[in-house]
Amino acid sequence: MTMLSSEKLEIARAVESRQEKFWKISDAIWSYAELGLEEYKSSKLLVDTLESAGFKVEQGVAGMPTAFVASWSHGTGKPVIGFLGEYDALPMLSQKSGSPTKDPVVPGAPGHGCSHNTMCTMQALTVISLQEIMQKKGLNGTLKVFGSPAEEILVSRPYLVRAGLFKDVDAVIDCHGDTEFKVAYGMEGTAMYSFIVTFYGKTSHAGSSPWMGRSSADAVELMHAGTERMREHLPITQRTHWVTTEGGEAPNVVPDRASTWYYIRDLDENVESNFKWALDCARGAALMTQTTHEVKVIAAVHQRFSNKALAELVFENIKAVGKPEYTEEEEAYARALQEAAGFQVKGMDYPVELTSPETGPLRGGSSDVGDVTLVAPCVSMRYPVRVPGSPSHHWTVVSTGATSIAHKGLTAGAKAASFSAYDLLTNPGVLAKIRAEFEELARERPYKTFLPDGAQPPIGLNTALMEKYRGDMEQFYKNP
Repeated sequence: MTMLSSEKLEIARAVESRQEKFWKISDAIWSYAELGLEEYKSSKLLVDTLESAGFKVEQGVAGMPTAFVASWSHGTGKPVIGFLGEYDALPMLSQKSGSPTKDPVVPGAPGHGCSHNTMCTMQALTVISLQEIMQKKGLNGTLKVFGSPAEEILVSRPYLVRAGLFKDVDAVIDCHGDTEFKVAYGMEGTAMYSFIVTFYGKTSHAGSSPWMGRSSADAVELMHAGTERMREHLPITQRTHWVTTEGGEAPNVVPDRASTWYYIRDLDENVESNFKWALDCARGAALMTQTTHEVKVIAAVHQRFSNKALAELVFENIKAVGKPEYTEEEEAYARALQEAAGFQVKGMDYPVELTSPETGPLRGGSSDVGDVTLVAPCVSMRYPVRVPGSPSHHWTVVSTGATSIAHKGLTAGAKAASFSAYDLLTNPGVLAKIRAEFEELARERPYKTFLPDGAQPPIGLNTALMEKYRGDMEQFYKNP
């Protein structure tokens, strides 16, 4: 661990003095496990917490009821440092906290399988702790928390960018819970189009008069057949996958409505043409079945281009914070979880790293943070709130998400983020270097949204699924 300056020791004490309150907030959001654009309790808890600390909060931004921007300024208000935070859960991942074996709280219900319960919580702890230091030392600047719903369906950030909410931000610190303590720079992940195609046909008796019907389910199957053949001729960087969301209700009735939900992923340079080809497959399927169809784009996001100079700054502060110390009980739980899940059994052993595209293969996943990296210098810090080996969207992540392991990782992340923001507020030369690197990226990759004209956030997409389980989940909610 690097020797801390007196200023950073003071910041660390400010974080530690508040940590237990924010552990409880994280645990409460973990128990709410609200799906994307349904995070009403989670968003309110975070908004109330920030407002009570003196932050001015604008709610319902960019057309999303659970999105918000919380701002607090001191002195001249410059520079402006942004903090991204998520709080949506995933379907089908309900799991009891601290159980080393798979054991849902409510079978089939959502769960926080990507550590999002810790993320906006961590950023709130960061800015409220930093606020105290800025007041004591008379530092100029503005802290902005971007409450970002529905990251799991990649919705919020393209709409936040389109609304102009990042136009005055000098640098952005993103975060994500992880099995390690690390940060990366350069190109990461894939761009993506998320869209639903709905086909409309004609009902008829499937046995006595099938010629009078036109099957929308046939159109869905033919579109799938077309995109399967398409994949053979796409670059090796592509990822294309789908799920049928609606396909009829009885085999003796020709269905007049059927839907399929697609993710088309690739590099920024390829993804638009891949998407257009998939739309051709939809048109072809409609022609072959004499049906009609409509396309609704849910989200469209860029790859991530994280700022190297900002990543190097954050990494120095990660090293200064160091890994949390774990108890024998935490190590035993980690080993039991790893054994039960079939992971390598190594307890809480993980690296502290600075990585880049050169250090590993292309990751096929996507994040809507990519759009932010193209409009402001941005980096994503990953902090240790999971047991090593636990992959995202897995029950093991949910198991650990409300334990002392997650609590310690949340505190460590808040320290590293607040140290980094302090450096940005007090060292104009560092910020100038970060901005110069971003300006070069902006010249090479001028931002344009992938969202089509007229696209709107898919409010209500998860309402029915959330309401299916909310009543059974409420008895297990934790108090913040």
